[in-house]
Amino acid sequence: MTTAIRPRRSALYMPGSNARALDKARGLDADVLILDLEDAVAPDAKDIARAQIVDAVTQGGYGPREVIIRINGLDTPWGEADLKAAVSAKPDGILIPKVSSPADVQRAAAPLNALDAPESLKLWAMMETPLAMLNAGAIAAAAQDPAMRLSCFVMGTNDLAKETGARLIPGRLPMVPWLMSCIAAAKAYGLDVLDGVYNDFSDLDGLSAECEQGRDMGMDGKTLIHPKQLDPCNRAFSASQEELEAAKAIIAAFELEENAGKGAINLGGRMVERMHADIAKRQVAIADAVAARAANQ
Repeated sequence: MTTAIRPRRSALYMPGSNARALDKARGLDADVLILDLEDAVAPDAKDIARAQIVDAVTQGGYGPREVIIRINGLDTPWGEADLKAAVSAKPDGILIPKVSSPADVQRAAAPLNALDAPESLKLWAMMETPLAMLNAGAIAAAAQDPAMRLSCFVMGTNDLAKETGARLIPGRLPMVPWLMSCIAAAKAYGLDVLDGVYNDFSDLDGLSAECEQGRDMGMDGKTLIHPKQLDPCNRAFSASQEELEAAKAIIAAFELEENAGKGAINLGGRMVERMHADIAKRQVAIADAVAARAANQ
């Protein structure tokens, strides 16, 4: 059975301690909402944030947006309660912070299975430690076991910079090897991967440049910290009309009877392989999913 493609161009963090923000999120043009119990919430506000997120997700009203709850680490005083509460709220997924090995994924997956969480409830992994960079392939390989529920990598570039001493400079040269390693690992095992945040939410030109860099690397989208970042991010990770027309032309060409058995064809003076048709189909499927989501807002 083919899994429906969900656009994940923009993934906006929303602090669980801010009830107004949780309500406002229902009207924002984000593909993904990450309702946060971890970094965005002070220790003395963890309990109220957990209750507010459960209430908000249970109430619903988020439409076609994918709703993910980021819990605190299971080695913290709040992690286990966060996990149980998240299961009860029935979001689309649970984001696990500071995943450094496949065992961290297993530690989160086991309680989900014991709590009879629906198969549709997936785990997302924050990739934000030096060990995560070294173990990216092994962590991604956990997705081969359906019981692990692993669906997506989320890059935590701020934590990664803190842990390694690497500087977050324009172009992110110190980060590129790690970003590309995680992309390769994710794609090898059928996972999506979302880029880290851009901290200066007043610098939309800088954001756009970093979105384009992540897109060109192979990221499926980017995590964001402010609603004003949504439009530039959605544009960067959306195919242009020209790109969509070219994709549809490739698909149509390979569907012609005379090209049915060919691995490569001449299309307008350019050699096009069947793998390009597969890429084109994904481009069109994502664009169709975005259009359908907009129609159901």
